[in-house]
Amino acid sequence: MLSLRSFCATLNEIKWYIALACVLFVGGYFIGHGWSGLETFLKQQLEGIGQIKDSLSNSSNKELSFFVFIFYNNALKAIFIMFAGIAFGLLPLGFLVINGMVIGFLIRVMSENNVDLLTVVVRGLLPHGILEIPAILIAAAFGMRFGVLVLQRMSKRYRSNTANPTIGMWTKKTAAGAVWITLVLLVAAIIESTITFWLMSGAA
Repeated sequence: MLSLRSFCATLNEIKWYIALACVLFVGGYFIGHGWSGLETFLKQQLEGIGQIKDSLSNSSNKELSFFVFIFYNNALKAIFIMFAGIAFGLLPLGFLVINGMVIGFLIRVMSENNVDLLTVVVRGLLPHGILEIPAILIAAAFGMRFGVLVLQRMSKRYRSNTANPTIGMWTKKTAAGAVWITLVLLVAAIIESTITFWLMSGAA
């Protein structure tokens, strides 16, 4: 079950959930980018991150400190939303929308302050984001599938089969998926704390 082939087969099983995750994330982006009424809420989400960044910047080894924080933060969140989906898939859904909103809000603020968005995206997001964002979307898709299975299990018409695995079977698949997603996030964290860090330092 831990093989790459098994993981790819599981991804094929949840391809529509991955598509839904993309829609929710993009939808959150447009909400955050266009709805100024959420500005206070989104600023609160970012304040904590800013304080952590300032603390890490003052450490003796910035790159290592950023790597440890980025990896553990992303990995723990990803694993959490994969299994928290058991609560009817609501937490992964909310996680996707809120994270999309935060990114949309940041892009809007940078646009209003005449920041070079192309440089920010190419140097500050693309190197690690090409791995990190898909990993988070897939993690949320696992969680949403978990929630749907729980709802199906509660239905009197539920039948366990290949298309509808048992909760136990899906838990094992989710655990295997968590291993692969953690590995991807490990690589993304290495890139973000080295290449992205270096590129953005040069841009500054």
